[in-house]
Amino acid sequence: MRKSMYALMLSEDVVAVIDQLAGQAGTNRSQLVNSILAEYISYRTPEMRMREMFDQMEALLAQADGFKVMLRNSDSLFNLRSALAYKYNPTIHYAVELNRAQGREVGELRAVLRTQNSELLLYIMQFFKLWARLECQGPGCSQYAISQGKFVKKLALKDAPPPAGQWSEDALSEAIVTYIRAFDMALKAFFYHLNDPALAVSQVERVYQDYLRNARILL
Repeated sequence: MRKSMYALMLSEDVVAVIDQLAGQAGTNRSQLVNSILAEYISYRTPEMRMREMFDQMEALLAQADGFKVMLRNSDSLFNLRSALAYKYNPTIHYAVELNRAQGREVGELRAVLRTQNSELLLYIMQFFKLWARLECQGPGCSQYAISQGKFVKKLALKDAPPPAGQWSEDALSEAIVTYIRAFDMALKAFFYHLNDPALAVSQVERVYQDYLRNARILL
């Protein structure tokens, strides 16, 4: 949805309250005014859609162990983290960025492990490459990028949308959470079996196959 600049005459008192509310909501004046006007005329903006999807994702993740949802400061970005059972309890950070436009490509997932430990970096890179290889053996081959301690994946629908239209937003939110949970479960299984590399690989493969069999929507 294209945005343009408009001049509005507003009282200073109203603007002061708007700025205060925008700060509390982690947004800016223009976005908050746009949201208020859209709600007043019953128009649903992309920002509203993304916030509702994030609310649904947060509710689903509240039922899962091991995740901590971070404070949201953007309408399009959702952050959470999960601890690994390894020396010093390193944390893997996940960020989901949704696309404003609806389509087959829903958004992007970034999984990042920030560490200077060369051994830990080696292990996490091994996992990222293993997971990427499994992704390309499944239905379609996901777009992804791997760099030092970072895995980036395009969250694109591998299944065709229903005949009546696109998947519902609740279904897409569930699909994103299902994928993150499978990724995180596989990562933890990999690290749990570091002393037995063959078993570590087989456990990751098992988790991915379970994801393919059980996910309602594949990403």
